Amino acid sequence: MSSSAAGGRLSIVATPIGNLADLTARAQNVLAAADLVAAEDTRHSARLLQHLGLSKPLLALHDHNERDRVGRILSALDEGRHVALISDAGTPLISDPGYIVVREARKAGHEVSPVPGACALVAALSAAGLPTDRFLFAGFLPAKRSGRRSALAELREQVATLVFYESPHRILDLMQDVLDEFGPERECVLGRELTKAFETFYSGSVEEVLAQLQADPNGTRGEFVVMVRGNDEMPDASGNLDADALLKLLVAEMPVKKAAKIVAEVSGLKKNELYQRALQLKGD
Repeated sequence: MSSSAAGGRLSIVATPIGNLADLTARAQNVLAAADLVAAEDTRHSARLLQHLGLSKPLLALHDHNERDRVGRILSALDEGRHVALISDAGTPLISDPGYIVVREARKAGHEVSPVPGACALVAALSAAGLPTDRFLFAGFLPAKRSGRRSALAELREQVATLVFYESPHRILDLMQDVLDEFGPERECVLGRELTKAFETFYSGSVEEVLAQLQADPNGTRGEFVVMVRGNDEMPDASGNLDADALLKLLVAEMPVKKAAKIVAEVSGLKKNELYQRALQLKGD
């Protein structure tokens, strides 16, 4: 791929989240061709490059220095150089640095190209058995309990599957707060150490998952992806509304699609399921 007319190219390269075999052939080729690698932790990334048999100039780019390093990266791009941006693990910018660099590179007219690969939240969702037609990724919640509880309270009625990242020393506190805010019965799946030797999934109700963590000697080790089912199946999600009765009334007066949309808005139920039910009721 050639560089843009405005200068060089910035490649956003996903790296493994644990298993080095998950690095794509394209990612390895892009890293091999890069003139400069911007990395969250240069020591960590140097080991990855060494594993690949590569030796590249490295530039540290993390949450505390990103604004200061933008100029240096833009200068490299202006010189027509190829810069690869990587994080410690997974896809850059997903709860990792890089947003400012990507924004400014685009503003300057440079080509920005994604090199897809591992992403912890997508990997976890794919194996969780929770609804994935809609999900809301909230990243890391506030470290302090008051801020975390406040954030969870705002998400309590979301119908989308909720996804959080959490560190080992706060995972039990997070799960207790989820239990307190969402109730003990909300469905939950937690992925620990994804793609690594001790990959583990805990699933059940929030209360059951918390108990599994507490009973596991390794339950507070590693990195976590916490997934909580949305409010779509909670007992009071649609209150006392008789969705069938309302659908029957509406399909007699308007198109099925519009009727399903209205009932979805007032009930919190899924529009696609209501659409299918409306077709059935109309046929009856």
